Amino acid sequence: MSKLKRFIERKMRMSHIYQPVMIKTLLTNDGKADKNLIAKKILEYDFSQAEYYENITNNMVGRVLRNHDIVQKVRENYILKSYENLSKLEIEEIIKLCDSKIHEYIDNRGKKIWEHRRRNRKPVPGSTRYKVLKRAHGRCELCGISKDLKALEVDHIVPKNKGGEDSINNYQALCYSCNSNKRDFDDTDFRNLKSFYETRDDNCTFCNGLKNKTILKNNLAIAFYDKFPVTKGHTLIIPKRHCNIYFDLSQPEINAINSLILELKLILESEDSKIEGFNIGINNGKVAGQTISHCHIHLIPRRKNDVSNPIGGIRNLIPGKGDYKAK
Repeated sequence: MSKLKRFIERKMRMSHIYQPVMIKTLLTNDGKADKNLIAKKILEYDFSQAEYYENITNNMVGRVLRNHDIVQKVRENYILKSYENLSKLEIEEIIKLCDSKIHEYIDNRGKKIWEHRRRNRKPVPGSTRYKVLKRAHGRCELCGISKDLKALEVDHIVPKNKGGEDSINNYQALCYSCNSNKRDFDDTDFRNLKSFYETRDDNCTFCNGLKNKTILKNNLAIAFYDKFPVTKGHTLIIPKRHCNIYFDLSQPEINAINSLILELKLILESEDSKIEGFNIGINNGKVAGQTISHCHIHLIPRRKNDVSNPIGGIRNLIPGKGDYKAK
């Protein structure tokens, strides 16, 4: 028994098909193959890649060509209309024209057209991918199309090549069209992205002295109990970065804050079974009641009979505007 055969039969420990595919490729190519050929041979077994382009064929390119009366679909097959009327010379001419269009597009756009499909980046873990798609409720967060109509992908809000991090707060669900069209059109200078999120104000109450008060945190947000609680469990959630109001927040910060709000809700409910509801409030500007110029969101647990008449909720900020049903 040869060393190679003995290795395959007795010693090969497989976590995937890669080892036998590579050996088989070398054997069928006179014992030598470059990494590109080996990668292509592995790709031949990867049905997920075929599924991805099947979705594009059916939901994008196939639909466009059907609308222009170029092809028709019969069950799972696409048929080029009037193919039987083309001469051999015409077929060769059209193939050359297609090649010209392909090369022209690649020359103009470069490798960026495949950037969203590159696998040499750190892959998004399956559990994180699930959370992102669940948070998006199965719809593209840019155009709103359902996952049933177009395949959804997990995209970096701030691109990796602009310094964006691998964090659930920097992920969004995009359909393949929005993801491929997004590219890097944004001319924002992200070179100082890290320092942007580390912005602090030495004179800000929330930027200082919260180390021992933090009850929950993630990469971009912090939660702590309100110093003057309206009800037991009244919590504040703030961005780590100093910014004045909610409308100054970046999308990753909004994601981070929402993530903490959801965690806090579950914690508070598990600690007190009497909690039956919540008020979530934000004061933006002095006229709206904001007293600390650092964006903060109030999460206020509500219990039955904690006030005599809860109707109107936050409408009661303006006296007399709460119980609108009485009017």
